[in-house]
Amino acid sequence: MKVLQTIAGFGALYGGIATCTYDLISAMHDIGFPLDLLTLEVKNSADKLMGKGEDWIKALPNDAVTPYEYSKRIAQYLKSHDYDLYHTNGLWLDVNHATCAHARKTDTPCIVSLHGMLYPQALERGGWKKKLMLALGHRKDISGAACVHVTCDKEMEYYRDMGFSNPVAVIPNPVRIPEYLADIRRPGHEGFRAGFLGRLHPIKNLEALITAWGQLRLPNAELLLIGDGDPEYKARLEELVRAENISNISFTGFVSGRRKYEMLASLDVLCAPSHQENFGMSIAEALLAGTPVIASRGTPWEALNTRRCGWWCGNDSSSLAAALENAFSLSPQERLAMGERGRALVMETCAAPHAADCMKRLYRYLLGQEAKPEFVYLP
Repeated sequence: MKVLQTIAGFGALYGGIATCTYDLISAMHDIGFPLDLLTLEVKNSADKLMGKGEDWIKALPNDAVTPYEYSKRIAQYLKSHDYDLYHTNGLWLDVNHATCAHARKTDTPCIVSLHGMLYPQALERGGWKKKLMLALGHRKDISGAACVHVTCDKEMEYYRDMGFSNPVAVIPNPVRIPEYLADIRRPGHEGFRAGFLGRLHPIKNLEALITAWGQLRLPNAELLLIGDGDPEYKARLEELVRAENISNISFTGFVSGRRKYEMLASLDVLCAPSHQENFGMSIAEALLAGTPVIASRGTPWEALNTRRCGWWCGNDSSSLAAALENAFSLSPQERLAMGERGRALVMETCAAPHAADCMKRLYRYLLGQEAKPEFVYLP
C-alpha cells in the first residue's frame, strides 16, 4: 500500500499542524507502515524543515510566495507519482485542493484532516475569503473525500452542522513519547510557577490569563508565557502586563525538544485558556511531563475533570483566576498525584503508537482491507 500525505508548510515554526503531522508519520514508520509526505520548502530564513534529511519527505520549491502557497510543482509531482491513497492536512491552500482534485481525477480514496479549520471561530477569521474558497472548490474537495479526519467529537459535530455527510474518523492527534522523558525530573523549587505554551495568537485568549493572574497577586509566584507568534499581538500583551503593573510575568520565547519538556516539567500548572482548540497539543505534552493543566471549555479536554488531572473550566478571567487559586492551594504532593494521573491519561488515549495504529486501520478500511473501525462514523 502506497500512501501520500500532503501539507502546505512543514517548518518548525509552522505550528501545531506541522508538528502533529510529523509525529503521526514518524509513528507510522515506527510501527512498520511507511508513507511519503509532499510539502513545500520553508520560505522563512529563520525556519527549518522538520525532519530534514528523511527520505520520506518530498519538499518542493515555491513558484512564488503568495497567501495561497501556489506551486505548479505540486500538481506535477502528483501527476508523475502513483499512490493508492491520498491524505491532505488542512484546508484553503493549493496543496490541499490539488491533492483532492488529483484523487478525484484518478478515482483514488482521499482523506482530509481538518485540523480545526471548520470550527465556527476559525471560519470567522477571514470569513469572506473562506466562503469564497468553499464556493470555488474546497467544499467539493471536502464533501468528495472518502473520509474526513477530526480529533474530537466536537469537531465532528461542527462538521456535520455544515451539512457534510461523508464518513468521519475521530482520531486524536498523536503525542510522541520522547526517549529522554524518563530522564526529566520535576525540579523542586520554592514558590508557585504557572505557564502557557504555544503560539502567541488572539485565539489563545492570553489577555484573560494575564488579567486573571493580575487579580490574584499570588505570593512567591511567576507566570511564564512560553512561545512566539504575531509580533503585534505580543506587543499588546506586553502593554497589558505593564498597564496592570504585573511584575511576575515573563515572555520566554520559542522552545522545542528536550528544553520544552524541561520547562513543562518545571511548572506547577499549565494554562490553556484558548477560545477554541480542536485538540491542544501543549495540554497533552504538559500532562505527559506530569504537569496538571487548566484548560478552557473551548478545548476537548473534559477528561481533566473526570480523570482528576486538572481543571476544565470557563476561559473568562474570573474562572481562570479561581482555577489558578485552586491549583496554588494544593500541596506539592497533591499536584504530583494529579500529574501522574494526567500522564496515564495521555498514554492510554493519544500516545503516538495508538494514533498511528488507528490511522493505519483507517487506511486499510478505505482500501477494503479491513472492517469499519469503531472510530469511523457514517451519516
